[in-house]
Amino acid sequence: MRLEAYVRTDTGPVRENNEDNFLVDEDGGLFVVADGMGGHAAGEVASRVAVDTIRELLEEGPSPEETRLDRSVQDPADELRERLRYAMNQASYRIRKEAQANPQYSGMGTTLCVLLVEADQAHLAHVGDSRVYLIRDGQIFRLTRDHTVVQQEIDAGRLTPEMARQVPHRNYLTQSVGYHGPVEPDTSTRPLLPGDVFLLCSDGLTDPLDDQAIAGICERTDLADLAETLVHEALKAGGEDNVTVVVVGVRG
Repeated sequence: MRLEAYVRTDTGPVRENNEDNFLVDEDGGLFVVADGMGGHAAGEVASRVAVDTIRELLEEGPSPEETRLDRSVQDPADELRERLRYAMNQASYRIRKEAQANPQYSGMGTTLCVLLVEADQAHLAHVGDSRVYLIRDGQIFRLTRDHTVVQQEIDAGRLTPEMARQVPHRNYLTQSVGYHGPVEPDTSTRPLLPGDVFLLCSDGLTDPLDDQAIAGICERTDLADLAETLVHEALKAGGEDNVTVVVVGVRG
């Protein structure tokens, strides 16, 4: 299968700098979105370190045997998910090391979502509230669950998703790469089908636009224009944060 990817990022109307970072590698089947946090441009540093680490360890770095937390796994899909977990924890370690060496970066961290395509499978990993969606047969499916206090309240039945969009602390993270130390990424593997579209995004998209709004835009927009259109609509809807969208189409 052939991959066709598009990306759009925007600083937004309020922030002075863009703390989002991304990676798009069609040939390597590797796609990343990271949304940094921290003062004095520290968020930008954290997200860059995370993306660079993922690229190094999954594309250019040590052998697969060395890039696994659990080397006892034998199944190829399990091995790839272990490599994703390892790479995310290495990114967390490097961000903390950078913060220790530069006190002005103290407390920095980043969200991180990764899509790794090999053969006819998509391997996913994420930490934080950047998201991955799948558009298949005209329907949209959210493939990630936010690591936020609000999501915990939803899971416990104390908030509805609609109520959660109104609370002021909806972006408080329970996990982030760097700031929270060692991380436990959510990982999954799913088969690819021709016509699938994966959407990776920072919360600059999902804060102003709910899943239904995103689905409507995806339904009426060509693949080549989708990333730009989603960013435009997020800002038009009142989005103030940095916003980054990576769109990956699967061709037969």
